[in-house]
Amino acid sequence: MNTTSFLAPETYGLPNMAEAGAGSLLLYVGAATGAYALYEQLRFKMKTRKSTGKSIPGPSSITPILGGVITMVKDPYAFWEQQRQWAWSGGVSFNSLFGKYILFVTDPEKCRELMVANDPEKLLMVLHPSAKNILGKNNMAFAHGPEHKALRKSFLSLFTRKALSIYIQLQDGIIRRHMSSWLEKHEGKEFEIRDYIRNMNQETSQDVFVGPYLDDPIVRQKFSQAYSDMTDAFLAAPICLPGTAVWRGRKGRLYVMEVLQTCINRAKTYIQQGGEPRCLADFWVRRCLEEITEAKEKGEPQPSHTTDWKMADALILFLFASQDASTASLVWTTALMADRPDILARVRAEQYAVRGDNLEKTLDGEAISSMPFTRQVVKEILRYRAPAPMVPQMTYAPYPITEDYTAPAGTMVFPSVNAACMQGFSNPESFDPDRFGPHRKEDIVHARNYLVFGAGPHYCVGKEYAVNQLVCYLSILSTSCDWVRRRTEKSDLWKYLPTIYPYDSYMTMEWRKDHGKDVAAKAYLAGMEAPEPEKDV
Repeated sequence: MNTTSFLAPETYGLPNMAEAGAGSLLLYVGAATGAYALYEQLRFKMKTRKSTGKSIPGPSSITPILGGVITMVKDPYAFWEQQRQWAWSGGVSFNSLFGKYILFVTDPEKCRELMVANDPEKLLMVLHPSAKNILGKNNMAFAHGPEHKALRKSFLSLFTRKALSIYIQLQDGIIRRHMSSWLEKHEGKEFEIRDYIRNMNQETSQDVFVGPYLDDPIVRQKFSQAYSDMTDAFLAAPICLPGTAVWRGRKGRLYVMEVLQTCINRAKTYIQQGGEPRCLADFWVRRCLEEITEAKEKGEPQPSHTTDWKMADALILFLFASQDASTASLVWTTALMADRPDILARVRAEQYAVRGDNLEKTLDGEAISSMPFTRQVVKEILRYRAPAPMVPQMTYAPYPITEDYTAPAGTMVFPSVNAACMQGFSNPESFDPDRFGPHRKEDIVHARNYLVFGAGPHYCVGKEYAVNQLVCYLSILSTSCDWVRRRTEKSDLWKYLPTIYPYDSYMTMEWRKDHGKDVAAKAYLAGMEAPEPEKDV
C-alpha cells in the first residue's frame, strides 16, 4: 500500500512558517511602535517651539502614547505641581496625556481670557476628556451663543434675595441634622470627615434644588448612587466601554435625567396650580412658565430651554457644580479653622455679636448678610484653596498663549485657577482673611485674579448660593462644636477627587460647653462694634 508522509518543514531544514510569521509580526509591531514614538517626540518638539526658536518648559521626553498619564493618576498633586513650577517664570508649560498635547497656563490675565473666549471657531470649555460622556454632549457646560445667553438669563430668578433666603433655611436644617449625627456616632473619637461632609452636601443640593419632588426614599437612594457614579467617572481613565467607571457614569446620568424630568414636570403642575416656590426648581419653573406665556403673546415659539428635558439637563450641571466644589470647600473650611484657632475665635465673636445667645435659631438672609468677617474667611478659603483648580479648554484653531508662542489647534489648555489666585495678592501663600476687609480691599484691587467662580459666559451663576452654604456651615460649626485635627506628614498635600481636598482630614469633635463664655472670642467681642450688613455688589 502506497503512503504519503507529511513531514514538518524543519525535517528538510526549512523554517517553521508560523514561527516566522509571528516573528515578523512582532518585528513589524516593534518597528511601528518605535517609529510612532520617534514621530511623537518630534511632533511635540515642533508644537512646543516658540517664535524665538526656544521651547516652552515641560518634560525632557514624553512617554510614547501614554505621556504623563501614569504620573497624573498615581500622584496628581505632584504632576500638577510640577506643571506649575515649569510654568512659573513664563506662564505656560506643556505635557502629554494619552498622546494629547496639553498646556498648563498660570498667567492670571491669560487664564481669564481663556475662560471668557467661548468661541466654537477658536476655543471652548471641555471640562474633562470624558465630560461629554458623563454630562451629555448637549449639556450647558459646552453651550455657547444666543441659546446659552437666554438660558443664563432665565437663571436670574433662581438667586434673588427671596430665593436665597429660602435656600438658607433649608441649608441650616440639613447642616444641623448631619452635625448631630456625626457627634452621635463619633463625639470625642477621631474620624475622617470628608465622606460625612460629602453626604451632607449631597442632601443639601438635592433638597435645595428639587427636594419636595424627591419624596420617594427608594428613588432618592438610587438617584444619589447614580450621581455618585457620575462623580466617580471624572476620576477614571477616559475610556467609555461596558464595565468601566465612565460607562457607569453615563448610565448614572441617564437615570438622573429621568428623575429630574419627572421633578420638573411635577413642579410645573405645582406652580400652575398656584403654589409658592419651595425650592430652586420651583423658582425656575415659575420663570420658564412666564417665558412661555410671553413667547405665545408675541407669536414666537416656546423657548428651547423651557422643556422638561432641557431644564433637567441644566439641573445636572447645577448638581455637579454645587456638589463637588462646595464639598471640597466645606472640608477645607473644617481643616483650615482647626489649624487656625485665632481666626476661628474671631469668627465665633462675630457670631455672638450677630446671633446673640439664641444660637439655635434658624439662620436667614439677614443674619448671613450681617457677618462680614465670616464672609471674609470664606472668601479667603476659596482663594487659598480654590476647589476647581483648572477649567480645561480645547483649541479649534491656532491660539496665542504668549507673545512668542501660539498653541496649535487640537491643544487641551488648562488655565490654572489656583495659580491665578496666588498672584497679585499680598503674601499670597499665607491664609489672611483681613486682605478682604474694608481697609485693604484686595478682593477689589485684585479682582481679575480671583477666578474661583470662573469668568465670562460660564461664570458661576450660583456664586451667592455657594458662598452662603459655606458661611452657614461655618456659622453653625463654630458655635456648636469644638474640634481638633490630627496632622500627618501628608496633611499639607491635596487630593484630586476631582476637585481638590486636604489629603487627610482626621477630626475629633465635641459639642461646645458654655459656648457663650469663650474667653478669646469674648475678649475680641468686647472691643468690636456691631458689624454693618454687607451690601450686594
